[in-house]
Amino acid sequence: MPASQYDVIVIGEGVAGLTAANALAKTGMKTATLEAQLFGGLIINVNELDPAPEGRQVGGAEFASELMQLNQDLGVTSIPEPVTAIEASGAMKRVVTAGGSYGARHVVVASGARLRKLGVPGEAEYEGRGVSQCADCDGPMYQNETVVVVGGGDSALQEAIVLTHYCGKVQLVHRGSQFRARPHFIEQVKRNGKITTVWNAQLAEVAGGKMVERARIRHADGRTEDIPCAGVFAYIGLEPNADFLSPEYARDSNGFLVTNGNLETSVPGVWAAGAVRSGCGGLISDAIGEAQRVAAAIRR
Repeated sequence: MPASQYDVIVIGEGVAGLTAANALAKTGMKTATLEAQLFGGLIINVNELDPAPEGRQVGGAEFASELMQLNQDLGVTSIPEPVTAIEASGAMKRVVTAGGSYGARHVVVASGARLRKLGVPGEAEYEGRGVSQCADCDGPMYQNETVVVVGGGDSALQEAIVLTHYCGKVQLVHRGSQFRARPHFIEQVKRNGKITTVWNAQLAEVAGGKMVERARIRHADGRTEDIPCAGVFAYIGLEPNADFLSPEYARDSNGFLVTNGNLETSVPGVWAAGAVRSGCGGLISDAIGEAQRVAAAIRR
């Protein structure tokens, strides 16, 4: 088989992609993974994964490194190139990158998702100067400061809790009247004296001088309020990393890939697993479970 030909190509080296490649390589299939950025996906900057995978406390970078090493030992080829298209013609698929193309009988799209931006004035201008989406990375810069976290799901609450390890006060701004997060995160937030929740409000603007100095929020009744702060962290959901796929791939209203019961997309021979897929639960265990299901379906 030529060097550019594989049994399976997995797009993405996050948890889902690495797990799928591992399961497929164990069966003797010639497998390659492609990654546009750093392996590990969204978990790479998380110091403590919750819930802990395999029942053991481990950081995201460590967990991803372990998966990469296991795959390397199995002979999985890691190709550090962003995918620009998948060309499907009959039984063979061709994965296209800026550097070339690679053929396979099956393709697994496990390209994950990215954190959604708020799109408010000042967000882009202050990125890296007080606007962040990584509490574990940037939290230590805000010792005893006040920061604003926007969102009401698992990620927002989890990151707000992380920030209390460094910050003097965390203002949690949520557009609803109750959180969407799992109960144990909600309980932790309620018990944490450093976190104050601003209900029924949205972030309208980020402002300051050289660095972020305040966040303007708009309440449901229309009034606005400025919260003095040194940092703003937004966790308002995800967008799929699926821009490289053509319109023939069925998607839901938010752009996530629609699959059948076997996790096959609307293009036969192309599968999807993890955060890029519509209906994925969002937990590490969900990504691992879907990757294993895809591998099992391909082996049949």
